[in-house]
Amino acid sequence: MLPAEAQQTIAKNLREQRLAFNLTQAGLAARSGVPLATLRKFEQHGVISFESLVKLLAVLHLLQPVVDATQGQHGEYTSIEQITALNTKPKRKRGRRT
Repeated sequence: MLPAEAQQTIAKNLREQRLAFNLTQAGLAARSGVPLATLRKFEQHGVISFESLVKLLAVLHLLQPVVDATQGQHGEYTSIEQITALNTKPKRKRGRRT
């Protein structure tokens, strides 16, 4: 997915979430502290500052899942063998010199 496509998809998803909460653009702008013009531009073009996006996510109860998604999928390891087993690169095969 290209960044521009991701921006549009995120804007669309947040708009749908806003509507699911039965909020107008003005209502969401007031609750989040994001200017109404910024919210409109975001929903139309997918352009917004990171700070404003975080504010919108917080009001729409989506901030924690986003924070969790940025932490990656690293589990706890009990041995070095578990970590080296994650290396899925195929071993190089070399021909013998004759």
